[in-house]
Amino acid sequence: QVQLVESGGGLVQPGGSLRLSCAASGIISRISAMGWYRQAPGKQRELVARIRNLGYTYYADSVKGRFTISRDYAKNTVNLQMNSLKSEDTAVYYCNAERNADNFWGQGTQVTVSL
Repeated sequence: QVQLVESGGGLVQPGGSLRLSCAASGIISRISAMGWYRQAPGKQRELVARIRNLGYTYYADSVKGRFTISRDYAKNTVNLQMNSLKSEDTAVYYCNAERNADNFWGQGTQVTVSL
């Protein structure tokens, strides 16, 4: 099993920044990718950003140029730097890890962008 614990969510004004962090523990040796998903009220969960081993990254069009995903292999963490936040970024953000055919999820952290 892989355990994921997110931190860093909160309330921020439009145009502001937040940094999410996710710490992985357990059997992490075969994790092939880690990423961040989000789910807004009444909407489906969507992939925001993913980073694969060797550093290949993916970003949803809606966050390109504003969000940056990074992974610290020494600390077993994946981070999401979110800049120029918009109200439509408001959602619960979930950390995800892929290992073989399995997906593991964190408990989620709320991000609210509002005046």
